[in-house]
Amino acid sequence: MSRPPTPPNGKAYFSAPFDRFKREEMAEWASAFTLLDTVETYFDSHVDLLQRKLQKHSDRLKMRAEETFKIRDLSGDLIAENFEREYKGFKLKVSSRMTKLSSSWHSGKVVQTREKLSFFFGVMSLLFSALIFNQAPQWVHISYTVQGCYLLPLRAYTYKKRAWHYFLFDLCYYVTLLNFIYIWFFPGSPALFVACYCLSHGSLASAVITWRNSLVFHDQDKVTSLFVHIYGPFTFTVIRHFYPSAEVRFPALAELPHLQPLRALLLSGGIYLIWQLLYWKFVLVDRRAKIESGQRTTSFSFLLNDKRSLIGRSLSSIPPAYREAAFMGGQLLYGVLTEVPAVYLLYDSPFWSGAFLIGILSVSVWNGGGFYIEVFGRKFERELEALRKELAESTARSGRSSPVSTPGLSRGPSSDGLSSADNSPPLMMNSKILEEVPSTFTLQSPEPKSKDQ
Repeated sequence: MSRPPTPPNGKAYFSAPFDRFKREEMAEWASAFTLLDTVETYFDSHVDLLQRKLQKHSDRLKMRAEETFKIRDLSGDLIAENFEREYKGFKLKVSSRMTKLSSSWHSGKVVQTREKLSFFFGVMSLLFSALIFNQAPQWVHISYTVQGCYLLPLRAYTYKKRAWHYFLFDLCYYVTLLNFIYIWFFPGSPALFVACYCLSHGSLASAVITWRNSLVFHDQDKVTSLFVHIYGPFTFTVIRHFYPSAEVRFPALAELPHLQPLRALLLSGGIYLIWQLLYWKFVLVDRRAKIESGQRTTSFSFLLNDKRSLIGRSLSSIPPAYREAAFMGGQLLYGVLTEVPAVYLLYDSPFWSGAFLIGILSVSVWNGGGFYIEVFGRKFERELEALRKELAESTARSGRSSPVSTPGLSRGPSSDGLSSADNSPPLMMNSKILEEVPSTFTLQSPEPKSKDQ
């Protein structure tokens, strides 16, 4: 029986598995090296891309810096050339502004949509009020209420934004609120009717003169102020003299064929004192810190700072400790005096009532005409003056910085072409005579006379 052959070497028995394990391990390491090569290639490419981006950004910054400081290497001729180019561009810009300003002044059509709406509302309100007074006077108090519901909240919103909302505590808004309360809640109260009638024809109507209200249709603020001060007396004049069968809608009139002067003045004075005490407590006392710091403005502080008015000069002459008391006492006396015509004359006379309303409206129309003619004219001249100063300042700066003399820069008010600019209207100036704008104007810009002008 034969035996299987003996391996030539005893180690050869283990060499085959070891060789197979060795080959598999080397294959795994080979695949691992391939993955490392791939990762290294990926990161190398991205690092190279990042380096190129950084280099590109660095080159861009260098170019920008070179362009910024390039002016240092320019010669005197290039500086003069650049200066001439910049001056011509500035002159063209100012000339364009002058042309736009002149065209807007001549056309009168460049106004804001809000001002157009205000103008439309003001004109239509005046026309509509005249029509219903003639055709249907029983609708006047309804028109008063509807317009008040629109204008007064708008006034409260705008005054709050301007930090003027302390003006809303003034007597005129207090009386307007009382008028609405009487018309819609207590039309049968004789005492409330007498107070509303006297206050509307007294302090409310006379405020058109005191505060210099203006009939300026395009200005919502002025339209609202005039409405507050004139529509109340207009409504109560209609109720008293022109309302058909007024005793049916307003039963208080049946008990008031005539006014008792003393009783009427006491009733209106009592209503006034209630308002004055509330105003003194909640405004002048509780909010004194804000008023004194200038954060808020009241009618008292406004009149006190108005040195051009008689009231402002009178208050300034009084010691500070007594100014508020003097102001409140003066308001009471003023209110009583302005109610005297209503008590003794207007209540019993439709003719004099109509004449009184026409007189008050005429004052507002006169003030409005002054506003349109004077304020707009001065505003236009201020804009021309601002353009002249801007050009003069630029010329002065350019003359100091330029090493060369540019023709036309040294020309002043005494130049040869000045007389032609003086003899021609400022609106006809163009770019050829822009540098010859007169240095002064004969009219001065006015300061606004009051908040409700």
